[in-house]
Amino acid sequence: MASLNVYSVLVVLFLTCGAVMATKENDQIIKENNCKTKMGLPCVLEAFTIIFNTGSISNKCCGELVVLGKVCHSALVKRTLENPLFKYLNPATIIAKSIQTWNNCLALIDSPSPSA
Repeated sequence: MASLNVYSVLVVLFLTCGAVMATKENDQIIKENNCKTKMGLPCVLEAFTIIFNTGSISNKCCGELVVLGKVCHSALVKRTLENPLFKYLNPATIIAKSIQTWNNCLALIDSPSPSA
């Protein structure tokens, strides 16, 4: 539970203050696409946790992630990686987990519902 609280604080810090050293390109993408307003905080925390740590993402949050869009998803992940707080992480690993999460959610959302 403590690790979730740490991630919650980091995500809130990220969403409110932004990454200090974010590139203008990612900032511009995020601003132009209103990326910060397209997902609710609980789903941001779920997606953030699965990509930057471990865990699973709910169907509801997968839906929100897909609505967020791949451009926003990628820009937010890259922007987070530019934050000095995350310098210890391997960017290739995080980007791979980000792509895997995106693909899994897209497949889940695109898959037909089972018949009743």
